[in-house]
Amino acid sequence: MNYADMKPSEVRSLIREGKITGPTAGMCAGYAQANLVILPKDLAYDFLLFAQRNPRPCPILEVSDVGSRALQMMAKDADIAKDFPKYRIYEKGILKGEYTDVEQFWRDDLVSFLIGCSFSFEAELLEAGVPVRHIEEECNVPMYNTNIACTEAGIFHGNMVVSMRPVPYEQVVKSVQVTAAMPRVHGAPIHIGSPELIGIQNIQTPDYGDSVTIREGEVPVFWPCGVTPQNVIMNTKPDFVITHAPGHMFITDVKNIELKY
Repeated sequence: MNYADMKPSEVRSLIREGKITGPTAGMCAGYAQANLVILPKDLAYDFLLFAQRNPRPCPILEVSDVGSRALQMMAKDADIAKDFPKYRIYEKGILKGEYTDVEQFWRDDLVSFLIGCSFSFEAELLEAGVPVRHIEEECNVPMYNTNIACTEAGIFHGNMVVSMRPVPYEQVVKSVQVTAAMPRVHGAPIHIGSPELIGIQNIQTPDYGDSVTIREGEVPVFWPCGVTPQNVIMNTKPDFVITHAPGHMFITDVKNIELKY
């Protein structure tokens, strides 16, 4: 099935029915996708402050009302507990499980944060003629923990996670220009080339997602990634957090072009 040409509401319906449980890269071309962090209300201010201080990896698209599974701006008729293909539950920083539905875990004190996702700028890269390897190879984007420290806020501290796309050398500048125009979905790359300089020892073994082919004449280009909060959560060990599984995003009703400058 060609999910790229489907409407977001159609794909969300299939996700809610459990018919789509895999990564969402390439789905609903032209529409923004989002990462997820769900926290108890007593931690929500600290996390909001953390995101404000770290807008590159954590650009906030929307914050829910306390206890609400609905959204006001990014999608109509959404259910935050059911409309991601896969969720993760963390307790005291430990991953307790992955689920396709978190309704059973829902609490009245939970606050949801939708965070911009680099999948959103991939349609723009493709339109500009820049290849996106994980879409070509039908797998998840490779993501890596780094030595790039985030700015602390409240209990939250830790290092940035990045996503990587191999780009032909002659198209690196174009990839920077295209993505820099979309700061609400991570914007320009944080690093180009030399993975070891940002603490990545083996580019063929990502910490999240899948390895992709890097061809001769291509340069690894790294963007800030919305999986950063999961790395921070494992560092700070709050009692209870729900996130998306890396690469398994929420598809919004908002067009990517609306998130440009």
